[in-house]
This record gives sequence, structure tokens and C-alpha cells, in this order.
Amino acid sequence: MMKEIQLKDAKATFSHVIDEAVAGETAVITRHGKREAVIISYCEYERLSRVPSLGWLLANSPLEKGDLPERKPAKGLDRSAF
Repeated sequence: MMKEIQLKDAKATFSHVIDEAVAGETAVITRHGKREAVIISYCEYERLSRVPSLGWLLANSPLEKGDLPERKPAKGLDRSAF
């Protein structure tokens, strides 16, 4: 679950916001109505840090040329503009 909290309220109740993050509740911090930051637990941060990047996945793919069927060009797409 995720909740939004204004920066001034997050500062006033920071310990409570941290306790909720540790319990699994994500907090989006807003400033002047704009989403500025996210508070998550350290366990969630570590889990997200281990997600491989798209570049890593592509570079380490076991697929070889010809493993996937050729794609057909999209109908009506003028590729000369690219």
C-alpha cells in the first residue's frame, strides 16, 4: 500500500513514517503538491537494488540470432522518416 504525505507532515511525524515503511507501507513525500521522494524500508530497497537492468538482461540473454521469428513491419508506418 502507498500513501502520500506532505513534507511538513512527514517531518513532524518522521519516526512514525519510518515505522510504517518498516512495516511495509510506502510513503510518497510531496512538496507544494508535487511528488518529490519515496520512503521505503531498507529490505525493500535491497530487493529493488538486485533487479537486473534491461541492459544487463539483453547482454546476458541466452538467445541467439534466429531464435526469435522475424518481426513484420507495422502497417502504415513510414520508416523513411527514421
